Amino acid sequence: MIYLDNSATTPPYPEVLETYRIVSERFFANPSSIHRLGGKSEDLLNKSRQQAADLLGVKENEVIFTSGGTEGNNFAIKGAALKYRHRGQHLITTRVEHPASRNAFEQLEALGFEVTYLEVDENGRISVDDFKEALREDTLLVSIIHVNNELGTIQPVKEIGKLLKSKPKTLFHVDHVQGLAKVPLNFKESGIDLCTVSGHKIHGPKGTGILYVREGVSLEPLLAGGGQEFAQRSGTENLPAIAGMVKALRITMEKSQKGIAQLESLNAKIREALESHPLVTIHSNAQESAPHILNATVKGIRAEVLIHALEEEEIYISTKSACSSKDTGASEILLACHIPEAVAKQAIRISMSFENTEAEINTFIAAFKKKVGELEKVREA
Repeated sequence: MIYLDNSATTPPYPEVLETYRIVSERFFANPSSIHRLGGKSEDLLNKSRQQAADLLGVKENEVIFTSGGTEGNNFAIKGAALKYRHRGQHLITTRVEHPASRNAFEQLEALGFEVTYLEVDENGRISVDDFKEALREDTLLVSIIHVNNELGTIQPVKEIGKLLKSKPKTLFHVDHVQGLAKVPLNFKESGIDLCTVSGHKIHGPKGTGILYVREGVSLEPLLAGGGQEFAQRSGTENLPAIAGMVKALRITMEKSQKGIAQLESLNAKIREALESHPLVTIHSNAQESAPHILNATVKGIRAEVLIHALEEEEIYISTKSACSSKDTGASEILLACHIPEAVAKQAIRISMSFENTEAEINTFIAAFKKKVGELEKVREA
């Protein structure tokens, strides 16, 4: 099997599964319980938080464990807007956000907030000048996806963070789910106040994530309850999954330096092969995209047909975001990039991880050319 749908999810590392099993067996007590078993669970929870903070380059009290990217984005966006609405009602985001963010902003609009949606160019990138024009005195939150989940486009997060350092009353949230470890980002240096990451994108368990909340920033809790996670996110902590996610984070970070170079090489190999094909149009810009994502369209061949054809060879790719893949309409992200609807509707996404090899990519390229050729003959018949 050759798995090239890693932006949707990643297979967990064996070490992660083993950690999950051990913690489930030995540290099953509630970390909030005052007996000895509860104390052991609490100690492991604290140790996991410390390790996560060290790996992310932040403080322990800035790490909030969540259920993943969707919760993290919702918590950051809604929690900040509701907590600091006395500062203003204006919010800024982009036209190419993940649905978890986009839908959260739509809900806030229904509550009376004003949202500016920054347009993007043909590569899916916003203009810093457009951002400057949109920024107002009453802007209380800016939320930007770092690496686009469909195109791989890298947004100018560092430049925006630098501009916002002179606006202390405007919070800066970054959706770093797709960029973690593959497109390095220093939260502190980039002036980020809130940052979302997800465990299952880095070979950790599903249902895990971290929301970085800069010290001094407070959010309106979305979940009322027992006051866990510094009274920010109530609910009994999923300790086995948290420990597994932190293990995955450590392994992924260790592989990052060599892994990024490998992804760049594999991406270039795929790009060269697809660019030379007369039916293929590549949508991911080589200079402005992450190394693990490549989006393209094969003229005249429906995306789902090609995906199932490759599946016959035990090769797995996808269309758009997994959250929207069953929607047969064109990708809203590609449409925002001024890609014609007929072309956007047939786009495919190839997404890699540090675990993919050159041999796998060579096999994929050969299978891709073979299947496209077969499908083209059927289409012409």
